[in-house]
Amino acid sequence: MLSIYKVTGQPVKYLGVGEGLSALESFHPDRMASRILGMGDVLSLIERAQSTLSADSAVDLEDKIRNEGLSLEDLRHQLRQIRKLGSLADILEMIPGVSKFKQHLGQDPGAPEQEMKRVAAILDSMTLKERRHPQILNGSRRLRIARGSGTTVQEVNRLLKQFQQLKKMMKVMGNGGRRNSLKSFLFR
Repeated sequence: MLSIYKVTGQPVKYLGVGEGLSALESFHPDRMASRILGMGDVLSLIERAQSTLSADSAVDLEDKIRNEGLSLEDLRHQLRQIRKLGSLADILEMIPGVSKFKQHLGQDPGAPEQEMKRVAAILDSMTLKERRHPQILNGSRRLRIARGSGTTVQEVNRLLKQFQQLKKMMKVMGNGGRRNSLKSFLFR
């Protein structure tokens, strides 16, 4: 960027963070310096979330969690929303301190992205009724889902177990949480 500025004499206005026009961001030197130093870029992450997510959908999700509970259909919708924000690796780089944590894990940088694709494939292989009422998933349905998603029954079972743990955690957080807390955080 400095070389572009030096050669053209023009200030840098935009930064390409991927392929395509949707991957253009406004250039902020202080934010770029934070990213380079591994300190994250929370402001850009919040801006990206605000442009991608709507306040109404955040409130609807929060109400649904408080009243009805989370369903696999909601999880599927949220995964799609996260994918609109960009790659998981890019999102993690914007969170302060995560770059140091990733180095200690020694894990493949594409692994979280692959896991999200696997979960999405499992959820897409379920019917709407199965996503809304996961308690009806018996052995034959789980086998069909595993075959349809190119995964194993164990991976389907692991997803369902993790989902039940997530529901419990959300219920605990929902009881002690503040009304419209997600909306107030993202949409000030």
